Parts: sequence; structure tokens; C-alpha cells
Amino acid sequence: MSGAPVSSTSSRPAGRGVSWGLLRPQTLLVLFLLAVLLAPLVLSDFTVTLLNYVGLSALVALGLVLLTGIGGLTSFGQAAFVGLGAYTTAVLTAGTDLPPALAMLAGSPWLALLVGLLLTSVVAIVLGSVTLRLSGHYLPLGTMAWGISLYFLFGTTEMLGGHSGLSGIPPLELFGFPLTESRHYYYVVWLVVLVAVLTSRNLLDSREGRAIRALKGGRVMAEAMGIDTGRARMIIFVIAALHACTAGWLYAHLQRFVNPTPFGLHIGIEYLFMAVVGGAGHVWGALLGAGVITLLKQWLQDILPRLFGSAGNYEVIVFGLLMVLMLQRARDGLWPLLARLVPVRQEVKVIDPQAAPLPRKDQPPHGEVILQAREVTRRFGGLVANNAMSLEVRAGEILALIGPNGAGKSTMFNQLSGVDTPTSGEILFRGRAIAGLGARRIAALGMSRTFQHVKVLSRMSVLENVALGAHRRGQRGVLSAAWRLERAEEARLLRDAAAQVERVGLGEVMHDEAGSLALGQQRLLEIARALCSDPCLLLLDEPAAGLRLKEKQALAALLTRLRAEGMAVLLVEHDMDFVMGLVDRVVVMEFGQKIAEGLPEDIQSNPAVLEAYLGGVEA
Repeated sequence: MSGAPVSSTSSRPAGRGVSWGLLRPQTLLVLFLLAVLLAPLVLSDFTVTLLNYVGLSALVALGLVLLTGIGGLTSFGQAAFVGLGAYTTAVLTAGTDLPPALAMLAGSPWLALLVGLLLTSVVAIVLGSVTLRLSGHYLPLGTMAWGISLYFLFGTTEMLGGHSGLSGIPPLELFGFPLTESRHYYYVVWLVVLVAVLTSRNLLDSREGRAIRALKGGRVMAEAMGIDTGRARMIIFVIAALHACTAGWLYAHLQRFVNPTPFGLHIGIEYLFMAVVGGAGHVWGALLGAGVITLLKQWLQDILPRLFGSAGNYEVIVFGLLMVLMLQRARDGLWPLLARLVPVRQEVKVIDPQAAPLPRKDQPPHGEVILQAREVTRRFGGLVANNAMSLEVRAGEILALIGPNGAGKSTMFNQLSGVDTPTSGEILFRGRAIAGLGARRIAALGMSRTFQHVKVLSRMSVLENVALGAHRRGQRGVLSAAWRLERAEEARLLRDAAAQVERVGLGEVMHDEAGSLALGQQRLLEIARALCSDPCLLLLDEPAAGLRLKEKQALAALLTRLRAEGMAVLLVEHDMDFVMGLVDRVVVMEFGQKIAEGLPEDIQSNPAVLEAYLGGVEA
């Protein structure tokens, strides 16, 4: 780690109150590393060999934790990427009669690893560009399709040895020393696994990692915060493929022989089981799941034939029943259960007060029109949700958009923020046409929003949720995050996020999980997240819903300060007392159309507005 100011993690009690008796995470890590280091010295050759296979499986399962457990993208085809790494090194180190282009690369297993990683990256990008466009059950079916295709490609290509496979693969060598024994090979396998775990944890604890973690529960929100969710999906798809490729390379030089059998769809399903059983949302769960399933399979293969004979595959039947039972009883996997049994201090972010502040955009001059909607119409088939809607918002004012339920306010909000596209009409933001531009690109121009139905990532802390809003204000990428080279930038992002958390009055719960907050607090969190993007226009969808009186007063005071600073605010709200005492102008909608616009006091006595809200006015 660099010596630059960092926003790292520190430990605090897992719950409120007494803190003695709790272990530090670093203590457990040291104990685990000691166990890994000493294992070959005290265990039998068979057990060490088994641990080698646990490590190889854990490497693949770790990629699936990132892809499936954290990113929400189910893949059954990872075994095919394992085969890609295995066959690449087999061909380059043991193949004969190679084409001239490949003969130049032949001979060195380490060079074969680089070639395999490059080839896997290209294949993963090509497959991902097609597969990741799918959603729902079509995505896992797509991964099955290319997984099966690659499996049969391995088995039917003459150069790859067909179903007979390739033999004569040389052992790995380190400094001229051949790794021919399992005990020697063990350290290489587990060094690679531990590096993969470390870099994965580093990645997830970063700006890029927050974008990845936003995929599973908040893609619409993430795009509105300026996150390129398509890029984030491709990143974890390629990372998972590279982990599998590396596992295949290690497997080939451990076995010294490859054939297609270990790279079929059934093995891909087994890898997915490992990630799920261990805890698909937890990096260390990959190691636990790989260990449990590998050892369980071995135990069943040893015990069941003695009880029932060797005529049937009873271990497969029992294994399947045990998996169903576990998925019923521990749907989040075994790692959360284990974590609850071990008293470990919870890690929290340390905010560096010396971190340089992030640059801010210049606010437009007070009174300048920054958002215009002209004759905006949105049709859904025969339903007209918005009909020729026009409005404008000026810098340094608060404009309320009100109307009865079903008036089309949220549809209008979605079109202004890029979540939806108008059927016709024009939307200008600071003089630029933005209709159809997309939420991410609009967010980059200086517009940010909250949502009618709160969109927070419940398992992330309040601080991390808010830091999502600052995503576009950082620049460092995946490699920097994986190797902790972006700590100075991360410190700046977290410092600004912490300032916004304090700004909305959530400082006391900054390090709590967002899912533990009351609804009103979650709405304040959304406002803090929107402010963290440094907008000049803030769109708030029912911000006062769920807030108590004092919280509403604090929110009104905050919005008043933002107005004084020159920020424009457009809000949808049903609390008329809150609206009329706060806003500068009001636009009223009914049945998708604007029926009134003006000052709050004029709107309150407008007959058309009274008709819309009360169903009629007295003569």
C-alpha cells in the first residue's frame, strides 16, 4: 500500500456496546495464512493433493462469486474457460506440428499462461458482448449454450487430441526447479488463490467495486448516478473468465494431461454450486464452498460404496439431496453462518480529513433557465401518460410538480432524467437536447435524482451508498483498485461522501447498513447520494414521504440552503403543507396534462386545481 493519505478500513464492534473479546479481521487472516503455510508439513500426500484441487476449484468459484453472487449474472459455462486455459498451455507446451505462428510461442508454460489469458479475454469479450445483452432466464441459458459449444470444440478438434486428449505436458518450473510433487505444487496453487482473493477484496472495496456491487440491486439507480452498468457487467465477466483460465493452466500442469471431460456443463454447474454453498455474496465463501463440496464428494465416494455397493452412483444422489437441504436451510450460504459463530470486529471506513476536496462544477447564474420541457408526449400503446407537457426550471429556484395519483408525474420525471424517452417533444438541459440521451450521460451533465420507491443497496453502508453518487468524479480503473493504487482518490471520494451524509443529518448512522435505516432516513440517504454527484439540478421524487415533522423541517432547511447556493430543484410531492411553504413555483398535472402553473398562493385558490384534487368546488 502506498504512503498517500488513504480512506482505509478500521475495526469496530459488530454490534453496539461492549467491544472486548472480539477478534480483529487481521488476526483471522494471519491464522489462515499460517494454516495454509503449514498444511503440507503435517498432512498426508493424499490430503495435500486434495487441497490442490480445492484451491483450483476455489479460483473458479471466486470468479463466480464476483459474477453471480455480487453482480447477479448467473453463468453455467465457467468450466469451458477452465478448458480454454488448460488446452492453451497443453498445445503450446506439449503439442507437435504447430503452425509457425504458434511454434514461436511454444515451450514455456509461463508464456503459455500469458497467451491463454489473452485468448480468454478475447473470447470472453466476444461471448459477453452477446450473452450479457440477455436477461432473466435467457442469460443462464446463453451461458449453457456457449459452454456446451466450447466443450464439444475441445472434443472434436484434432489438434487438441479429440476425446483422447493431450499428454506429455511438462511440469511447472520455478528458478529451474521442477514442481513434480504435490507438496511443492501446493504453494503455487494457493499463492495464486490468495492473490486472487486479495485483489478481489481490494476491487470490491473501491469506486469500481461499488459500481459492480450496484449491479444486482440497482441498475436503474446506478445509471442515474453515472455508472456504466454495461461496462461493469463486462468487467466481472472477463475477470471470472480469467480466474477460470488460470485455474485451467494450473490444472493442466498438475495433471500433465488434459481431455474434455473436466470441462463439461456438469462441472460448470458444480462450480456454481461451490459459489452458492460457500456464500455467493462473499469472497471468502468461494474457498469455503470449494472446500466443502470437494471434501464432501470425496467422503461420499469413499463411504457410500461400502454401505450400498458400487453398482450405482449413490454419491450423486446423496450429494444432490444434501444440496437441496442446504439451499433450503442456508440460502445465503455457509460463510454468513460461520461468520456469526466467530466474534469478529466489523470493519468501517476511516475518513481522512486531510484528503483534498473533489473539484466542483460551476453553478449556472441565478435565474438562468437550465431545464426546459417542450410539448413532451409519452405514449404506451393507446395510453397517453404525458400529453404535450411543458415546464422550465431556473437556477436558484425550487419548482414543485404536483397532481393526483396517476397524473403522470413520475413518467415525466423519468423522461427528464433519461430513464425513459419521450414519444415526441423536446427536453433541453442547459441548452442541450437530452431526450433519449440516457440517464448515465445526462447525469454527467449535472443532473441528479432520487426515486419514488427508494433505491438503496441494503447491504452496503450508508457511506458507500452515498459514495456511489461520486462515481463519475473519480477516474482510476480496475487494475488500480485491485492493487490499491487509487487510495488517494478513494480518500477524496469518501471524504466528500461523508460530508454529504453529515449534510443531510445521517452522520450517526454513516457506517450502518442502509437496509437497517427507517424509510425516512433512506430518503435522506438518496438525497445525499444525489448531492454527492455535484449536480446543478436536483430532481426529488416525493422526498418528504415517510419523514417525521422534524425531519421534514430539516429537509426544507437543506433545500432552502441549496436554493441559496444557486442549485435548481424540481420535486414531486404529495405533502401540500411541505410544498406550499417551500417552493417558488408550482406546476399542476392531471391526466398527463398541465392544468395550472404559478405561485403557491395562486395555485391554492385555482379552480382547476381544486377540481382535480377535490372533485369540484362550491359555487
